[in-house]
Amino acid sequence: MTVKAKICGLTDAPTLDAAVRAGAGYVGFMFFPKSPRAVRPEQAAPLVRSVPEQVKSVGVFVDPDDTMLDRILAEVPLDILQLHGDEPVDRVAEIKAKTGLPVMKVFKIAEAEDFEPARRYEQVVDYLMFDAKPPKESNRPGGNAIAFDWALLRGQSWTKPWFLAGGLTADNVKGAIKLTGAQLVDTSSGVEDGPGKKSPEKIRRFLSQLS
Repeated sequence: MTVKAKICGLTDAPTLDAAVRAGAGYVGFMFFPKSPRAVRPEQAAPLVRSVPEQVKSVGVFVDPDDTMLDRILAEVPLDILQLHGDEPVDRVAEIKAKTGLPVMKVFKIAEAEDFEPARRYEQVVDYLMFDAKPPKESNRPGGNAIAFDWALLRGQSWTKPWFLAGGLTADNVKGAIKLTGAQLVDTSSGVEDGPGKKSPEKIRRFLSQLS
């Protein structure tokens, strides 16, 4: 089975084009103002409209309220909503029902116990994502270029598709897939020259490791 990748934090046409042409299955757009990869709805809308049908456009949100979701979805035709905050199960279910869109919930992992909350969300969401728990000093829930101990995923089984995220680069993604059995992977900082500065060459190199 082919591993699919999500290239997250895209902000412009050249890097989006590089991701699509190199075979990304998912492309991500950040709607979190504190992120160096944040995009405004008017910036994201033409990018998302240019994405071919076989590639899924993912909007990344952190504890969004209904007003924010309504405003962005009125302009940006997203395929999937990624929730990267502390959204409780009932709020996730509410967002899914309100928008009618598939939902992905992110869980921040540092030790084995950190997988337990995912069990409570599994029947509500469409995708799970396991990312590294951010450093205490970070004001961003993801995109911090750090990995968790992938061996923690050994023996875990899930009823929903799940993404491996956190510190993945072209140099380590093959090993991470081999160790965890991941069929879906996510990278953002791992294909950048600097915070928020995506590299088309690094995107192509990362995706070439999956074929």
